[in-house]
Amino acid sequence: MAREFIVPGRIISGAGALEMAEEALKEMGKKALIVTDRVMVQLGNCAKAETALRNQGIEYAVYAEINGEPTDTMIEKGLEIYRREGCDFLVALGGGSPIDSMKAIGSLAVNGGRIADYMGNVIDVKMPPMAAIPTTAGTGSEATQFTIITDTEKDIKMLLKGRCLMPSLAVIDPQFTMTAPPKITAATGLDALCHAVEAYTSRKSQTLSDTFAISAVKRIFKYLPAAFEDGSDEEARVQMSVAALEAGIAFNNSSVTIIHGMSRPIGALFHVAHGLSNAMLLKECLSFALEGAYGRFGALGRAIGAAADTDTDRQASEKFLAAVEDITRLLETPTLAEYGIDRDEFFKSIDKMAFDAMASGSPQNTMRETAEEDVKQIYRNLW
Repeated sequence: MAREFIVPGRIISGAGALEMAEEALKEMGKKALIVTDRVMVQLGNCAKAETALRNQGIEYAVYAEINGEPTDTMIEKGLEIYRREGCDFLVALGGGSPIDSMKAIGSLAVNGGRIADYMGNVIDVKMPPMAAIPTTAGTGSEATQFTIITDTEKDIKMLLKGRCLMPSLAVIDPQFTMTAPPKITAATGLDALCHAVEAYTSRKSQTLSDTFAISAVKRIFKYLPAAFEDGSDEEARVQMSVAALEAGIAFNNSSVTIIHGMSRPIGALFHVAHGLSNAMLLKECLSFALEGAYGRFGALGRAIGAAADTDTDRQASEKFLAAVEDITRLLETPTLAEYGIDRDEFFKSIDKMAFDAMASGSPQNTMRETAEEDVKQIYRNLW
């Protein structure tokens, strides 16, 4: 069966990538809206992006109000600034939240309307050029046709999709990830691991996405602990930047599965950052998923050296799961209770979370048949 495989229009990666990308930015338009957050401004990262634009005589405005997971109200404010300032292209600087916000703003820049209007529909509108500059090694949003925006009226995270959401330019410069603190390094790195593992074990996996997924999993197991222990380890940061990009390309052309489906409702209701809620779910979700894909999980176990060629697929799968548990423990992933979520409130929300998870369609991509009751039980198992 024929399959489509798409990547950003142009990718510039490695040390010095931002400087190399200046001419490409000049080709995108005359005035940019930089979509970012206050931390990027405080760290001086936004100033670096501004310098790159000024070097090419490009005018710009800055929208630095993406605080936490993006919401529809943040998108509306960004769109207002984009129009008021007369911008004609977008630059996102930050983690997944600014990049997702840029995509959502772009989808409304020409077509108008509200971002919630696209829930349940493929976005297919005229878009301004978009450049994504990730500052974390994890979300892979610079290489995907997806954006996740919270609908504040319905209290749900909307997973929105459309090929037009793919950035025109992805600038993967590891200098920006050097400022990420250990907790962010861990959460975003485990998010990338989820992307790669889910892409490889999805019903929608394909040959090319498999290649990127396996490569990402191997890099993450090798370099994420090093980046977590020593943020100044340049080689680890470079390799994790590549791994996050690979994982993003993989799930963009395959799909995510049960982890992401169950993660989004936790984030929406309890305001847990996306990468962290994924990490919290890793053990229980993969424990459930193994049974339907021993061959796939076994291959991952052998790829990272956790299992031997002589192991059966089931043995190799279980060894991979053990390795996942080890790395989440090493990276100090908190439980829901340790994070401060109230147990009673969580259990009261299980029915809604399970419904919203299944409504997203992601759990159904898991190779093991997945029902709403299975999702409810996994939520219970988190305690």
